[in-house]
Amino acid sequence: MADIAFLMLIFFIVNSTMDVDAGLQRMLPPMPDESQQQEKVEVNRRNLFVVLITSSGRISAGGQLIDISQLKDKTREFILNSDDNPSLPEKEMKDIANFGLYPVSKGVISLQNDRSTTYDIYIQVQNELIRAYNELRDEFSMQHYGKPFVRLEETQQKVVRTIYNQNISEAEPRDVGKKR
Repeated sequence: MADIAFLMLIFFIVNSTMDVDAGLQRMLPPMPDESQQQEKVEVNRRNLFVVLITSSGRISAGGQLIDISQLKDKTREFILNSDDNPSLPEKEMKDIANFGLYPVSKGVISLQNDRSTTYDIYIQVQNELIRAYNELRDEFSMQHYGKPFVRLEETQQKVVRTIYNQNISEAEPRDVGKKR
């Protein structure tokens, strides 16, 4: 009887599947050499778009409480700065290989969250930020190359990534609601 139970156990283990966890697809920067020193990068306040997620799941973007459905549009507005609004980030003319001179935003999105923020709302915010960049990349690709970003050649994708570089800084979670 023990042999049959053992064979059945082996059979079910071999024929069952294991769930695979899926995470965020992020490319982390390489570890700096010990000889390299960490520099403090100063970012002009104008060039910083702070997105804060509270423990209750409320979202503040650019100092205003907003709904998750508004985050993509606020992010696009910040990145584009098409009106040269002084409250939006500066742009600098860059000479981009295989394209030429183009104004590129100096904007950085700073994502901050409370330690007790749910993983679900955090992922939703991440998705909205990435969606804003993807839409801008697709629009630029269609306008200048006549096809979506994913169908571009590698050199063309590099141009678009240079113009709409994902400058997202993730701050370490903190306890927003607690007094210090």
